[in-house]
Amino acid sequence: MTSDSKPRRTGPVGKIALIAALCLLAAGGGVFAAVAPGFAGAGIESEAASPVRSEPGKAAPVVPPLKLEVAPENGAKQVNPAAPVTLKVGAGTIEQVTVTATDGETVKGEFGADGNSWKSTDPLKFDATYSYSYVVKDGAGRETRATNTFSTVASTHEADAMIYPLDGMKVGVAQPLQITFSEPVLNRDAVEAAIKITTTAGQTGAFHWYSDTMVRYRPETFWAANSTITMDMQLFGVDLGNGQIANFNKKHTVNIGDKVSAVADAAAHTFTLSVNDQVVRTLPVSMGDERFPSAKGFAVLMEKRRYDHFRASSIGLKPGDPAYYGNVDVEYTIRLSLSGAYIHQALESAFPYIGNKNVSHGCIGFDPEGAAWVFERMTTGDVVEVINTEGDFAAFEDGFGDWNIPWAEYDN
Repeated sequence: MTSDSKPRRTGPVGKIALIAALCLLAAGGGVFAAVAPGFAGAGIESEAASPVRSEPGKAAPVVPPLKLEVAPENGAKQVNPAAPVTLKVGAGTIEQVTVTATDGETVKGEFGADGNSWKSTDPLKFDATYSYSYVVKDGAGRETRATNTFSTVASTHEADAMIYPLDGMKVGVAQPLQITFSEPVLNRDAVEAAIKITTTAGQTGAFHWYSDTMVRYRPETFWAANSTITMDMQLFGVDLGNGQIANFNKKHTVNIGDKVSAVADAAAHTFTLSVNDQVVRTLPVSMGDERFPSAKGFAVLMEKRRYDHFRASSIGLKPGDPAYYGNVDVEYTIRLSLSGAYIHQALESAFPYIGNKNVSHGCIGFDPEGAAWVFERMTTGDVVEVINTEGDFAAFEDGFGDWNIPWAEYDN
């Protein structure tokens, strides 16, 4: 077959022309996918919607992985209520935090200045379960949501304490400060470090532990007259030992009055009272006899009652004992010891012996006028020093016998 037409050439010149045309098309806003048919219909995937990359990608730089530090850990138990709930984020930001107790009460908190930390500001409760929810974002804007739960120290490991003198109480210059814990204290140093005691007179003192549950504090010499003591006890969350956690912070103010002191002389049968080291009056008394001599040394007045009732059985006496006195009503009583030593109006049968013979069971007995006078002028925390008696010191914890312990032994 013959033809006047010539075969079409598809050599190098034609290919160049085709490529040039396509390049012009792309430059003019045409579909670049035409150059690579394998990419047709597929856009470039955003790294924000894909797993974090460990190497630079085609469309965006590396997004560092989110780092979280959460406390307490999910499922934690016996969490100390004083320990704050915290959340720290690395390579991200905190969007929301909520800590709620099972009773619905929300725990307040605050964000750090950089926005990547949060810390609770409210103390937690004992024996409670909390829900801890948070929302965080990484550098690519991806959210992570989580809810943790934890529970705090059970009530079986919660420790309280009683403090004496009471807040705002006015006492005499010899009154030690006493804290009695509901649970044994093994970590004594931690407890002492959490208690700050200051006075307007600038006095310092020392702690003395009488048992695992009771500690007292006093200065080397009596408190300064008419000074004020502040007890700042930041014990909430302090571990007392064996997992027992203190549950309180308390601040007590104790006011000290005039220095009211007395000397009871068992040999001279006298009671001399002084105010601010000035003798005011000397009164006749009858003190403990040979079988029941009055205890020597300092005795701090504990409490006083206008009327009281004494029982011989309370000091171990039984019917048939020559010293047995049964049950008697007594006036103007001021307690000196837990075991039963008092200042009081003597029984009428003892009136003839006042000022000349000791016939009591260890107490300091006055005639009615003298008893009423002392009762009006002495109060809790004032002090009596008993001298010239055959009796020994009362047990140091039998009342407030702190001043009978040498300072070098007390401060240890």
